[in-house]
Amino acid sequence: MAEDLMQQLRSKATELLLREEWKEAVPAYSQFINICQDQISKTRQHPDPDNLPKLHKSLCLALSNRSEARSRLREFAEALKDCDQALEIGSDHFKTLLCKGKFLLNLNRYSMALDCFKTALLDPHASGNAEWLNGYLEKCKRLEFLSRTGAFDLSDWVVNGYRGQKSAISGRGLFATKNVDAGTLVLITKTIATERGILPSEDSGENAQLVMWKNFIDRVTGSIKNCPRTHNLVSTLSISEDEDGLQVPDISLFGPEGEETSHSNEKLDMGRILNILDVNSLVEDAVSAKVRLHVGDCVMVHASRDVKVGEEFTFGYYDALSPLGKRKEMSKTWGFQCNCKRCKFEEEMWGKQEIREIEMGLEGGMDVGGAVYRLEEGMRRWVVRGKEKGYLRDPSEKSMKRWGRRIPAVDAVVDSVLEVVGSDERLVKVQVEGSKKTNGLADMERSLKLGKGVYGKAVKKQALRALLELGFH
Repeated sequence: MAEDLMQQLRSKATELLLREEWKEAVPAYSQFINICQDQISKTRQHPDPDNLPKLHKSLCLALSNRSEARSRLREFAEALKDCDQALEIGSDHFKTLLCKGKFLLNLNRYSMALDCFKTALLDPHASGNAEWLNGYLEKCKRLEFLSRTGAFDLSDWVVNGYRGQKSAISGRGLFATKNVDAGTLVLITKTIATERGILPSEDSGENAQLVMWKNFIDRVTGSIKNCPRTHNLVSTLSISEDEDGLQVPDISLFGPEGEETSHSNEKLDMGRILNILDVNSLVEDAVSAKVRLHVGDCVMVHASRDVKVGEEFTFGYYDALSPLGKRKEMSKTWGFQCNCKRCKFEEEMWGKQEIREIEMGLEGGMDVGGAVYRLEEGMRRWVVRGKEKGYLRDPSEKSMKRWGRRIPAVDAVVDSVLEVVGSDERLVKVQVEGSKKTNGLADMERSLKLGKGVYGKAVKKQALRALLELGFH
């Protein structure tokens, strides 16, 4: 009777798996596994040399199939437990090794995934799947190398289509442990969840945004419920309260092989989760997206300017080239008042009547070149030096046409603004236009360096050159 029941359950579970009904397949396989384990215990009490290996084989395959169903439900922790249990029965079980390798690859545990695929390649069953299996091996090797070195190359894609420390500003921060050149990849990480939508103009209002936000929340909470490690990672994030009292987490927790902690057993606090998402979610059309690149479900962040050792990495909350008044308004919407050197300096300069007249003149349609000339003359009288000039300058190509040598050259303006706000597409455009007029090699190299600050070093020189020409011709 037990054998008949096992056969029925196996057929039912296999059918559900083939129909991709993952949620129903898991309990079906669980029932089969329980009966199979019970039969193995009975057989050990009354040894049957012919039946025991068959039961072990059936159990191993059922655990492997249940792990596949659980992985499709994004229950990766449970899926890996099934794989480990199956491999305890048969350490060289081909299908289980493949499943475990793919799960580990999905979790960014490249070296462990590589070991699974290498072991699977030794199996006689691998002969018919050698090309496919070697593809996984090469993928693991490449991703492990990239995660270790950060040596990404997105040139073809572009050409064809297109340690913890407290922040001096607020809360926790990310700091450079060595000098970083503009365009250098700072970090790459897989997103916990993404939500994208192409919205018609008449449906791009608040309701549509709320639907997208709800979908995003559902995806995040689903990942948290199904994966204890994701729960741990999300729980370490800030909710922007008591920033000074926040502890800096062990950075190894965010690595692909970070260990689980006690957060795994905590009940999901939706209020806290919503606060975390409100503070830590990134929007693709935000100003900070200029130094972020989304490729599939991964996000890459690069430096937009040279960063010195010990300097803090920061994201822009709003357009750094906008006037002080507008930046103040934007700061209020984010609930803070910016006290950076630039804002303090401009506050002091705003007390000068001539500065206010220049800004009002620009708003009223004053010739840009004339405004720049007045500003440059004013800075000479006020003895404004170094980086402070970059605080006040505007890299507008219009200002260069009528006023010639009476205002600074393109290079001087671009350099001073670059030092303040980092690379910006508008700076690149001004520099590229200037390079076309001089047709000089040095100017083109400057354009390419600025381009690296915008697009990152993941885009190689030849692709970057093509990108700049396509964007600004």
